[in-house]
Amino acid sequence: MKNNFALIGASGYIAPRHMKAIKDTDNELIVAYDPYDGIGIMDSNFPQAEFFTEAERFEDFLSKWRRSGKSMDFVSIMTPNYLHKSHIRLGLENGSDVICEKPLVLNPSDIDDLKEVENLTGKRVYNILQLRLHESIIALKEKVAREIKENPEKIYDIDLTYLTSRGKWYFESWKGKEEKSGGLASNIGVHFYDMLTWIFGDVEENIVHLKKADASAGYFRLKNAKVRWFLSVNYDYIPEEIKETGQRTYRSITVDGEEIEFSGGFTELHTRSYEEILKGNGFGLDEAYGSIKTVSTIRSLEPIGLVGDYHPFCKKVIN
Repeated sequence: MKNNFALIGASGYIAPRHMKAIKDTDNELIVAYDPYDGIGIMDSNFPQAEFFTEAERFEDFLSKWRRSGKSMDFVSIMTPNYLHKSHIRLGLENGSDVICEKPLVLNPSDIDDLKEVENLTGKRVYNILQLRLHESIIALKEKVAREIKENPEKIYDIDLTYLTSRGKWYFESWKGKEEKSGGLASNIGVHFYDMLTWIFGDVEENIVHLKKADASAGYFRLKNAKVRWFLSVNYDYIPEEIKETGQRTYRSITVDGEEIEFSGGFTELHTRSYEEILKGNGFGLDEAYGSIKTVSTIRSLEPIGLVGDYHPFCKKVIN
């Protein structure tokens, strides 16, 4: 039997992956909402779906749908980060389970609030943590688990480097406003932090070396790893050999000096996420808590500068 979906945030970059996931899992998009009305991508997926640009009309449609005795099984959310909590609550109170993009919310207290709404409604929240479903990452987790079983005291040395170039528009949009996006760590780093703690254990120490509008860097001590991380949306910091290939994104994770290759295999991970959620295996509020606590802490910390064990890319920014 098909599940009925509503979608909030139909015009964003990631929305087509959600639409494709709904379609690929043989389910139906009933209605979508977005203040922006240029949603031609819907014609390739669900041209018959209702569409609203006003929240009031969208909520009225959901209310009428529910009163008519029909189910809206899921509400999928891919809106600006600061709106996630209110949109998740809307979905739960509508009697729907909710699938939400990362970061789930901006603060751990938001998760506590949503747990209360889950308990009241009997519905569940699922976070898209797609790196946990990537074959290379799963293989790494299995390898590390074997090694730690043999040597529980083992500490890995990890460098996480992620640069994804953005133009000036980025800083004028909600993504460039920390109060709306949560800052770089929340907006582009949270799923990497989740992946690392999923494999190497919880954060025991959290230090920020650098925090600017276009770049952020710091250090984690995890249960079984030391992590130097660097995030940026500035094209200038991408290595020259990467620029020469015409690429504007650079992603690298090294574990004890060995590069972890996981550049491919991303395009189907949203569909895989939906498949697991529909089987009851999705990642809920508890799974999201650790990474949300981490990015919330990063937001509150003052950078200490180039002191201690900092990521080598920091020198690109300082210079």
